[in-house]
Amino acid sequence: MSSRQQQLQAFDRLLTVMDELREKCPWDRKQTFESLRQNTVEEANELSAAIISKDMNEISKELGDVLLHIVFYAKMASEQQSFDIADVCNRLCDKLIFRHPHVYGNEAAQNAEQVSQLWEKVKLKEKDGNHTVLGGIPASLPSLIKAYRIQDKVANVGFDWDKKEDVWAKVKEEISEFEAELRNADTDNPTQEQKTAMENELGDVLFSLINAARLYHLKPDNALEKTNQKFIRRFNYVEQQTKQQGKSLTEMSLDQMEELWQKAKTATLSADEDRR
Repeated sequence: MSSRQQQLQAFDRLLTVMDELREKCPWDRKQTFESLRQNTVEEANELSAAIISKDMNEISKELGDVLLHIVFYAKMASEQQSFDIADVCNRLCDKLIFRHPHVYGNEAAQNAEQVSQLWEKVKLKEKDGNHTVLGGIPASLPSLIKAYRIQDKVANVGFDWDKKEDVWAKVKEEISEFEAELRNADTDNPTQEQKTAMENELGDVLFSLINAARLYHLKPDNALEKTNQKFIRRFNYVEQQTKQQGKSLTEMSLDQMEELWQKAKTATLSADEDRR
């Protein structure tokens, strides 16, 4: 591992390279906050994928890409005399110190849950912070993550179940209401009103399941992505085996595909175990 001095030298090197690229490279010189925004979202998603795969080399690479964007935005802002990377770092440090009074002040927090509750109280006191409990949740967050954050924030101010087991009654209630809407609708050709009602109830089911996941300290976004990857591995196996038989998937019966699917579950088991 590098020393603190080596880390500072590496960061200074990055700033120098950024200065040179902004001056000498036509593509880098052309970029704006708006032109980079979507690229930044993609880089964050690629970092997320690397973390899920537990590939430390890939995580290191993707962290570099995300860091580049941070430095890039700060460089463009400095050209506008708005702020620079020092302002970014100092504002971050000031916020971290302010939000950790149990480390830098006189507050006490013995575990992570108490820290989370303390954070919500502290953030409401910030001069330029959010003055409502849910005010700080970005509108652009993916719905799954947003639901988790909403529930987490309101729980930190006491709006939560007395016992985590109580959530299952709510889950079952929402599923029953969803099933009722499905029975009352023409699901093959629903009216707009029926479709809206079904979507509303489905949303309630998902929201209650996300709440259950939170109560059991599980991240639903991580869980769903792991299942996505598991399904991809198994379906790829089914497709490969079908091709080896000289057929295409459209020529296979559902029973034949189900037989290959069961084999896929065994064939990909070691890969699934590695990702736990």
